[in-house]
Amino acid sequence: MTENIAIRRAVKEDCPRLLELVRELAEYERAPEQVTVTLEHFIHSGFGPNPVWWAFVAAVDGQVQGFALYYIRYSTWKGQRMYLEDLHVTEKMRGKGLGKLLFDTLLREVKEKNFHGMVWQVLEWNEPAINFYKKYNAEFDPEWINCAVNNPDFISSPR
Repeated sequence: MTENIAIRRAVKEDCPRLLELVRELAEYERAPEQVTVTLEHFIHSGFGPNPVWWAFVAAVDGQVQGFALYYIRYSTWKGQRMYLEDLHVTEKMRGKGLGKLLFDTLLREVKEKNFHGMVWQVLEWNEPAINFYKKYNAEFDPEWINCAVNNPDFISSPR
């Protein structure tokens, strides 16, 4: 590979490009309309006084071509765990090892911060991602069902 690859922590100035990649990922996952976060909110959430997410980027020849964004999840059974929200590499850069470099960086972060593991979700039809995670001996749990409340009106008045 002739490209100059650098894996580094995301900085505030990366946010516009990160949001572009988030939108690209949403297109790939067939849900572009689901991305409603504003750039301002995205920046504040990652680089404001109380950040709630952190990320690593894969830059190729200075251009961010992939990222891994995570936050800390607390399990009453296990303690602090890394939750991998998104791992994405641009289509043109897939197969060049960027995903592996990012994932390996996340695993080092888990170890360095003494987290009790890393968890994430993968769409059941995303075979390339599933095969990628299988290389790491990831455990796939068919028992749990994803749940969400997206309308705050339901919070105060359950039916």
